[in-house]
Amino acid sequence: MTPAKTSPTKIARRGLMMVISSPSGAGKSTIARLLLSKDDNLSLSVSVTTRSRRPSEIEGVHYHFVSEREFERLRDSDSLLEWAQVHGNFYGTPREPVEIAMAEGRDMLFDIDWQGAQQLQEKMKADVVSIFVLPPTMYELQSRLHRRAEDTEEVIAKRLANSRSEIEHWREYDYVLVNDDLDTAFEAVQSIIRAERIRRDRRHGLFDFVRGLLEEEPKLN
Repeated sequence: MTPAKTSPTKIARRGLMMVISSPSGAGKSTIARLLLSKDDNLSLSVSVTTRSRRPSEIEGVHYHFVSEREFERLRDSDSLLEWAQVHGNFYGTPREPVEIAMAEGRDMLFDIDWQGAQQLQEKMKADVVSIFVLPPTMYELQSRLHRRAEDTEEVIAKRLANSRSEIEHWREYDYVLVNDDLDTAFEAVQSIIRAERIRRDRRHGLFDFVRGLLEEEPKLN
């Protein structure tokens, strides 16, 4: 007789903060979209920003688009976990939805730059897992920005100029990937998430689980 299958053992854990950064055009947003479409326990931390909305972006899905005055109000009231000025615009992470998700054991994905990643690591280092995505070449990075066809030539030139200083911060991340093949890079990120979710120090439910194991009396045939 085939024994009945048991459901997977669930052990309570604290959520993790998955940070993905890269110079503009290296692929972090594409990888983030793939993760969100395939992982039900991963939610995007929707940042607030003062930059103009692109044609492909949806308010409340990609960003919350706010005025500089509103951004300053959020920043000065300590309602942001991190904030940064990038390419002349402000970006920040609202605090409340992240803290709620973490306590409930849900994971949050952050598509942010090195400045934001640095602030999160300073405030909540034990909860942060950081990945930096590199382009295979600077020429390919330039080509991707042009293929995206969402920015003016002036903006593209500015992004390329800033990308070199952004890449200098690769050493500050836990993991570094070269995105020369999207499928390979995506699989690597998935492997990182799976491993980080079962770290001992994230799973506070292990205390009760192990105590129960030790107290259990095996049934003898």
